[in-house]
Amino acid sequence: MSDEGGTERAERPGNRVLTVPNLLSILRLAGVPLFLWLVLGPEEDVWALVVLMVSGFTDYLDGNLARRLNQTSALGQVLDPVADRLYILSVVIGLVLRDIIPVWLAVLLPLRDVLLFALIPFLRTRGYSALPVHFLGKAATANLLYAFPLLLLGDDTGDLATLADVFGWAFAIWGVGLYWWGGLLYAWQVRTLLANTPPHSPPSTPVTEQAR
Repeated sequence: MSDEGGTERAERPGNRVLTVPNLLSILRLAGVPLFLWLVLGPEEDVWALVVLMVSGFTDYLDGNLARRLNQTSALGQVLDPVADRLYILSVVIGLVLRDIIPVWLAVLLPLRDVLLFALIPFLRTRGYSALPVHFLGKAATANLLYAFPLLLLGDDTGDLATLADVFGWAFAIWGVGLYWWGGLLYAWQVRTLLANTPPHSPPSTPVTEQAR
């Protein structure tokens, strides 16, 4: 991946399925319905936060192990960003249904992903499946993954809850801003690629999304 959001061509990933990083990604995906049940059912917010912490740790671990064990795979490059987005979506749904965040905030986040998903057919006319995501996407995801647990903690009374709510909203505002900024930069990359690359000229190796 290029931190500057360029169109560098990545090495072809492996086709293995049963790898340690992939199993960790599957474990993260299994935590999504568990998190929603904890938040919306018994409202066990502490355990819900534990699920988020485990998810964040396995997110770091699967990428690290993929590089160290040379187990980068095409499936892993799909599972990792999908798991991130599903966690963000599930947390947003949970917080909206608990009346912790407004509906407009819940709409802004998935709307950005829908718009970027709509660009994929245009990329395929140039032989690309995706482009390297700008580092702002990673920064936005990090901010949001800090914001949502803090907002969940802020749904209580007392000084600690008030402090968590203030910091949670600070991270949320920055996160949404960076999320859309990164998305607009990605869209600009696509526009530039369409303008400068003739149709039906696929790269020697397909580019797949490797970052959030």
